[in-house]
Amino acid sequence: MTTPLIKRNNPFNLKNITLAFLLIFSIGNGRAQEVYDLTRCVATGLEQNFSVKVARNQQEVAENNHTRGNAGFLPTVTTTNRLGGNLTSTTQKMNDGSENNSRGVYNTTGSAALELNMTLFNGFNVQTTWQKLNELKQKGALNTQMSMENLVAQIVAEYYYYIQQLNYQNNMEYAVSLSRERARIDEDRYLLGASSKLELLQSIVYLNEDSSRLARQNESILESEVRLKKLMSLENLEEKIKLADTSIVFNSELVYAELLNSTLDLNTSLQIAKKNHVISELDYKIIASRAYPYLNLSSNYNYGYRGYGTGNISDYGELALSSQQTNTLNYGLTLGMNIFDGFNRRREKSNALIEVENQQYRFQQVEQEIKADLLTVYYAYENNLRLVQLEEENLNVARENLEIALERYRLGALSGLELREVQKSLLDAEERLISVKYQTKLAEISLLQIAGKIMDYA
Repeated sequence: MTTPLIKRNNPFNLKNITLAFLLIFSIGNGRAQEVYDLTRCVATGLEQNFSVKVARNQQEVAENNHTRGNAGFLPTVTTTNRLGGNLTSTTQKMNDGSENNSRGVYNTTGSAALELNMTLFNGFNVQTTWQKLNELKQKGALNTQMSMENLVAQIVAEYYYYIQQLNYQNNMEYAVSLSRERARIDEDRYLLGASSKLELLQSIVYLNEDSSRLARQNESILESEVRLKKLMSLENLEEKIKLADTSIVFNSELVYAELLNSTLDLNTSLQIAKKNHVISELDYKIIASRAYPYLNLSSNYNYGYRGYGTGNISDYGELALSSQQTNTLNYGLTLGMNIFDGFNRRREKSNALIEVENQQYRFQQVEQEIKADLLTVYYAYENNLRLVQLEEENLNVARENLEIALERYRLGALSGLELREVQKSLLDAEERLISVKYQTKLAEISLLQIAGKIMDYA
């Protein structure tokens, strides 16, 4: 009687071969998992991500700087107050040899001053500075917008990358099930004496190979999950999460002309480049304002007090003062003009004009790069749409081919090597379809980000 190679009570039977690999996927799955859909991931990231918080704080600084006082519209008022005194001892020797002594004479002094300064005219410098602060405030809002858009794009891309890895895992689990079925067929055939031991061992090798690959895929899934939780700035990175979606869905109806118009109107990088050009023009006006005369208003009020410990002796020998108070009000207008400064203003104006020109060139460069990126990504997007249709057709053919190959293998009309090739063709077709769907989604994300519509995901 032929002894079965794999006994039913053998610890190394088919059921136990992949147990060590599949056990990995059960670790931690017993705990309750938070379910995240794409909207929740994006909302959580925008609320908690640290880079976005920093950008918002920087925007707040720019908003705080946009004040009339910072621009120079308002006067400055300062006050200075002092209270003090001195303790004096005096010895006077007279011509007749007598002496006059005074000990511990305490004199007190006090003063208070209030000063006001205000620029009435400074060559429109104040008005131009006010405009510049407003542009900087708007630029701060655009920088925050760009930070948020970059984060949303990263979250969406990582979200669907996670789904891609889960789909790869499902494909590998299917490969394991096919290899297990093949090993079962070879085992039954071997027990019936219709197949050799070599074919059974080869089937087990293929099964172990697919199981090992499945186990390694779990590492890719965990890495993607950690990156997604990091983008959302979750407090507990060890917490298990579960995605609400299981497939990659993309928009196949994006139109280039509409995307281009939206890009020219809404692209954040383009708007920031425009702001930089405007700010450079205002910097030039600020330098040019120094050629005008300036008119300043100044006023101050001073109060002084002095108390004497002993009265001062007047020329008539009478006591004159025991204390003294003074009140003084000063005011005036200052008109001035910088007539010559060693040609420094002319040099600075020349450099400022060059910077204005540079900012115009930078704007044109950003515009050209954005248009090029949009066109390049759109070509890739269209090509990926065609590839999706092709790979879907290939997958249907590969599935039908596998069904026929399995039936022929059961009947002994197909070799194990040929079945492995058919099986590999199906799995490769699955992976190619998953990959091209993800690449199409990435192209969609890039197109929406360039067109300034990435926040639609929020």
